[in-house]
Amino acid sequence: MIARIWHGRIPREKAGAYAEFLVRRAVPDYGSAAGLKKLLFLRRNEGEVTHFLLLTLWESMEAMRGFAGERPEMAVYYPEDNEFLLEKEERVELYEVFYEG
Repeated sequence: MIARIWHGRIPREKAGAYAEFLVRRAVPDYGSAAGLKKLLFLRRNEGEVTHFLLLTLWESMEAMRGFAGERPEMAVYYPEDNEFLLEKEERVELYEVFYEG
């Protein structure tokens, strides 16, 4: 199993709207991808900024490519992200899951 972790920073006053956007737009998109095992959206406030982490677990690298394309280490964005994100990080983090309890 492969974990894919994306990080984004949003102005704190837009965090609620961004969370709603993710649930409305991203959840169905990720949910339609074959091989997705689990989807976790996390957030943390830090001063005037809210950090979002999207953690997805995939059955294989091939399954992840079905969602993210041939370069799954590159971030995937929606046009609406421009309304919220302070910057667009180019890459995501990929980890091999070697144990699940």
